[in-house]
Amino acid sequence: MNARDSGSLQQTNPHLVKLAACQYAIELLESWDAYEAHLSGLVAEAVARDAELLLLPEYAGMALTGQLEPSIRSDLQGSITAMQALIPRWLELCENLARRHGIWFCPGSLPVLDDDGIYRNRCWLFGPDGVVGHQDKLIMTRFEREQWYIGAGQGLRVFEAPFARIGILICYDNEFPMLGRQLVDAGVDLILAPSCTDTQAGYHRVRIGCQARALEGQVAVLQSPTAGVADWSPAVDINTGRAALYLPPDYGLPDDGVLAQSASAEVTESRWLIQELDFAALHGVRLRGQVLTRRDWPEQFDHGVLEIVGRSAAEV
Repeated sequence: MNARDSGSLQQTNPHLVKLAACQYAIELLESWDAYEAHLSGLVAEAVARDAELLLLPEYAGMALTGQLEPSIRSDLQGSITAMQALIPRWLELCENLARRHGIWFCPGSLPVLDDDGIYRNRCWLFGPDGVVGHQDKLIMTRFEREQWYIGAGQGLRVFEAPFARIGILICYDNEFPMLGRQLVDAGVDLILAPSCTDTQAGYHRVRIGCQARALEGQVAVLQSPTAGVADWSPAVDINTGRAALYLPPDYGLPDDGVLAQSASAEVTESRWLIQELDFAALHGVRLRGQVLTRRDWPEQFDHGVLEIVGRSAAEV
């Protein structure tokens, strides 16, 4: 019997689901045993609080590089090359945790070397029956493009769960509305937004993007950020952000669109934000909301710029 065979919220009300987003500190864990105990304990903590879907942030998998020699883990390119040997064991651990606890588990992303010789920022989703699939980041930041040489993935994937249809937009991808809209058009109810930002400005850009996607598509967006300082890793050395669950502001939902948010961006250890979400209430605003942004989205393309009034910038 797994953890979901007794007392699951899904058995009493299939529309109520407990979601968990981790404000995740990249700790220095110098052996596989230490890392396995860390991740297993973190997952068990959320499961003990009845979480059914767990989300870790973008580049959470970089914690694996703590097992490398200091000279390698401190090298931006060398660290991701050497960590590739650890990824199969990591995937096996993540799958086992999802199966053991009967949960949906997105353990964040890490750089994966594909057969074409390009590293891609990849995020997996596991369910109670094992691997469901993966999503690559599609639009790369300047750091990823110009310094780290992480390449873009291709296309969006949609994942079916008993309680919702799920999409994943990794960090910067949340700042581009057409990616979110394609997920909405595919029937997604919940967007997972794993993120990794090293400044308050970066965190707020992603947060604003997440809230905009929730507003436009009348969907829920769950954000999980990295946190704290990992000065042993040049890739994820400084981290800031707050875990949150965003909804469209409307009848029966929070006026500011924030259903839950972690208390502070300044943390030094991993913390879970766990919040129950009523998908029936979310679906209701699409039919009876104050506004119907999901329905009315196409109307904006009926209008263009009619004229430019006044002096142009060149004339001033």
